[in-house]
Amino acid sequence: MLAKIKAKQWALAEFDWDAPGAELIDPALHAKLKPFMADLMWIENVGARGFAAMATKAPTETLKQIYRYFHAEEQRHANAELALMRRWGMLDGDEIPEPNINVKLVIDFLDKHADEMSLSFLGTVIPMLEVALDGALIKFVTDEIEDPVAQEVFKKINADESRHLATDYAVMELLGHSGARKLAIELVGGWAKPSFIVGVLSYVPLLNKMRDNIVAMGVDEEKLYSAMRKFKQVGERMPQANRVPMYRIVKMHGDWVIDRDHPYHLFADAMVKLTARIPQRFLAEQPSWSQELTYEPVA
Repeated sequence: MLAKIKAKQWALAEFDWDAPGAELIDPALHAKLKPFMADLMWIENVGARGFAAMATKAPTETLKQIYRYFHAEEQRHANAELALMRRWGMLDGDEIPEPNINVKLVIDFLDKHADEMSLSFLGTVIPMLEVALDGALIKFVTDEIEDPVAQEVFKKINADESRHLATDYAVMELLGHSGARKLAIELVGGWAKPSFIVGVLSYVPLLNKMRDNIVAMGVDEEKLYSAMRKFKQVGERMPQANRVPMYRIVKMHGDWVIDRDHPYHLFADAMVKLTARIPQRFLAEQPSWSQELTYEPVA
């Protein structure tokens, strides 16, 4: 896998960002697409921060290197999506669009606490975000946007994400070989931290907010749910992964999200409304690493 990842690296400079095709975007879709793409770009950075933390906890040098590549790839995805926004005339000069409040809360949590979390926690939550959010949002763009440059960019991103997910599931299976005592200690120790509860309260409204955003774009929310089902279906084919308590918890939460009649949504939708009322002055500044975002065709 590491050899394949090294062989499949790409750069923004490979694309002709001025090529024809930007005008193919439906004008009615154009206005709604900017906040959608901004959220997608920042979610890539959530993945990047998660992989950076996972690299420090990887049990082998090979896996450490893989996670370092994944960190860089997620940043490259964000830069490519920013370059597409510039191509489509959505940015004012060197503007870096703000993430929505729910994405911002998750970024702030990961930035402060990801390095404290165990691999069994990060190794189950990050794949769910990649499957549910990257999978559903990128599928929407590839289905609805005819711009050939966007199609080529997302073809590269999708190929990267497929390698991320293959590795994610392999690591979950690896984690499942740990003893029951170790798995239990990690579970209790993780949930006992007040900071993790804050992370859960940030993560819960994020999924429902992104569902709202998908629906606002005129997309059937079933696309999001279909992506989330994939997390469960693939994981259940690996008995060892099912031994990881956090995988089972994340999978159960995914079932609640998919079931629109589940009372969980009363809480999650209330959290979306509540977090939307948080004054900007109480939100953290964008982390320093976000300054690396650029639409320039760099490596």
